[in-house]
Amino acid sequence: MKSKVSFVCQECGYDSPQWLGKCPECGIWNSLREIKITNSKLQVPNLGGGQEVNVEPKRLDQIKFKTKQRLLTGFAELDGVLGGGIAKGSAILLAGDPGIGKSTLLLQIALKMSLGKEKVLYISGEESEEQIKLRADRIVPSAGSGSSKINKNKSSLLLLANTNTDSVCEVIAKINPTLVIVDSIQTMESENVSGLSGSVGQVRYSASSFIKIAKTLGIPVVMVGHVTKEGMVAGPMVLSHMVDTVLFLEGEKFTRTRILRSLKNRFGPIDEIGLFSMLDVGIKELNTPEQLFLSKTNDREVCGSVLSVTMEGSRAFLVEIQALVVNSKIPIPRRVASGIDYKRLELLLAVLQKHCNIPLSGMDVFVNVAGGIKLSDPGTDLSICLAIISSFQNIKLSNRIGIGEVGLLGEIRPANSLEKRIKEVQKLGFKNIVSSNKYKTLKEVVMSLSNL
Repeated sequence: MKSKVSFVCQECGYDSPQWLGKCPECGIWNSLREIKITNSKLQVPNLGGGQEVNVEPKRLDQIKFKTKQRLLTGFAELDGVLGGGIAKGSAILLAGDPGIGKSTLLLQIALKMSLGKEKVLYISGEESEEQIKLRADRIVPSAGSGSSKINKNKSSLLLLANTNTDSVCEVIAKINPTLVIVDSIQTMESENVSGLSGSVGQVRYSASSFIKIAKTLGIPVVMVGHVTKEGMVAGPMVLSHMVDTVLFLEGEKFTRTRILRSLKNRFGPIDEIGLFSMLDVGIKELNTPEQLFLSKTNDREVCGSVLSVTMEGSRAFLVEIQALVVNSKIPIPRRVASGIDYKRLELLLAVLQKHCNIPLSGMDVFVNVAGGIKLSDPGTDLSICLAIISSFQNIKLSNRIGIGEVGLLGEIRPANSLEKRIKEVQKLGFKNIVSSNKYKTLKEVVMSLSNL
C-alpha cells in the first residue's frame, strides 16, 4: 500500500509537502506535524444497485429537490437550534468544555429516540459500556420536554466501546442505525494513518470516514469534539469545515445554565440558541428564560439594576443588568465588566461623561449581567447606561426597561427587532419602556431622570 508523507498545520489544517517553521496560512510557528496518508480499507456498500454513477453535470432546472427528513431529538430547544431536528445524512460536531454536559445531553437524546422505533448506536471511546450504563441509570429522561417516566428496559439503544475507526464504520454499515453518536472524535484512531489518537492525521481520517458513512448511507452522525484553552475546537480547523453543523455547548461549571449555540448549520439558522439547565438527574430544557436571567432583587426597588431585552436569533427575552459606581482610591479607576465587552463599557462611559456631564473619571465602575449570560447585542447599550446612572445618582430604576443602541454622539438608535422586543416586554406586564421611540439622545433620558 502506497503512503504519502505530508506536513499539516495543527491550527488551521494547512497542507504542505515539506516541513516549514512557520505556517504560511495562519502564521503560527512550529505548528506543522508530519503525517502519513494511506488509502482507506473501508468498503461502503454500493447503494446504487451496481449501476454506474452518473458524473455528467446537470442544469439547475433539471435537479429535483427533496426536503430533508428530520429526526426529532425530544428536546424542543435542540430541535430549534438545528432548524427543526436532525437532518438525515448530516454530520454534526458538538463541542464544549470538559464536564459541561455534552455526553449527558447526547445520552438523553439517545434514550429518548431509542424508546420508539429508532435504532441509535452510541460509540464511546472514553468510557466503557458499564460506565455508560451507570450514567444512563442516573439520568431521568423526563428531565427533557416529556413529563412521564420512561422505562429504560424497553430502550433499543446500542452501545459500543471501541476506538478503531475502520471497525466502527464496518459495524455502522452492518446494522444500519437511525442515528450514530461518536464520543469523541479525538479518541478514534486507525492503523491506516500514523500518529496517536487525537493527532491531526487521525482526526482528519476518522472524521472523513464518518462523514463518508453519513453521506453514503444517509445516517446522521453526531461527533463530540474537545476544545482548547482558547475555547476553539481541538484538532485541525478543517474539521469544522468538513461537517455540516457545528454546535457549541457553553456555560460556567459552577452554574446550572447551559447555552447551546449553532456556529455553523447547512440545514438551518446559525443565530438560534437553546437554553438548558444542568440538574442531578440530567439536562432539562428551559422554556421560560426570563426566570433564569432575572434575579430576586428585581422584585423590589434597588439602585443600579435595570432590565433590558436581548435578541438571540428570533427569540427575545429579558435580562437584568447590574451596575455599581463607587469612589476610586487609586490613580487609574477600575472598569470591570462581566457578561459584556470591556471595550463597549469604556465607550459608553466616555459617552456618559462627554454628552451627559456625568463625572465618572474618578469612579470605579462595575457592570454585571445576571444569570451568567454574555451579551453582544448593541440593543442593550441604553440599559447599561441607565444602570450606571442609577447607581451613580442613587435613583431606583428597577421598574424601567431600556431598549436602544447608544452612538458616539450620544444619540439613541433603534435596536434590531424593536417591535418584537416591546411586545415581549408588554406580554410580561412591563409598561415603563425607555427606547428610541420616546427619546432621541441620551441626554434627554438623563434630564427626564433628574425629575424623579
